[in-house]
Amino acid sequence: MNAQRTILLASGSPRRRELLKQLAVNFEVIASDIDESLLEGELPRDYVLRLSREKALAGFVQNGGSLPALGSDTIVLLDGEILGKPETRKQAETMLKRLSGRTHEVYSGVALALGPHTVLDTLNITAVTFGDVPAAWIRNYCRSDEPMDKAGAYAVQGGTGQYIRRIDGSYSGVMGLPLYETAELLRRGGILE
Repeated sequence: MNAQRTILLASGSPRRRELLKQLAVNFEVIASDIDESLLEGELPRDYVLRLSREKALAGFVQNGGSLPALGSDTIVLLDGEILGKPETRKQAETMLKRLSGRTHEVYSGVALALGPHTVLDTLNITAVTFGDVPAAWIRNYCRSDEPMDKAGAYAVQGGTGQYIRRIDGSYSGVMGLPLYETAELLRRGGILE
């Protein structure tokens, strides 16, 4: 196994780039654009793993199959409902009001495409509990761009961090790339020792 083997990170997320650097793996970035629509009857677990696999495969194909590709997806699940990325500031406010004072789950799927028919995947599920978030704070926060490109309309490492009472699971998973599971996946794929 070669710890210096280069992979592709099939994501435009700066958070995922920063997290992947912690694993000391060489990587290039290629944004993969896939249809992220939820299929009828699809369970949250299946949805996040499917998107992770599709992103990894899209990255693999985009680079002509010359490098393994890592894809990831993260969703927030509250009361069985997937809270995706808000499309409007009003949607972001609504999501954060719903999360306030409650526990939700963050599903982070990771997939490694080693070939057109060889994709390894893994899933991390983390419970996140918010304290009570003041409505005025939510309004001000949603005036910024921070909640707009994040599942559930928040960044654990951003302004909302001050209202997160408890995390049961992976902090990096809530950020978008669970490091333990990602490292294990890269080991299974022969990328890391």
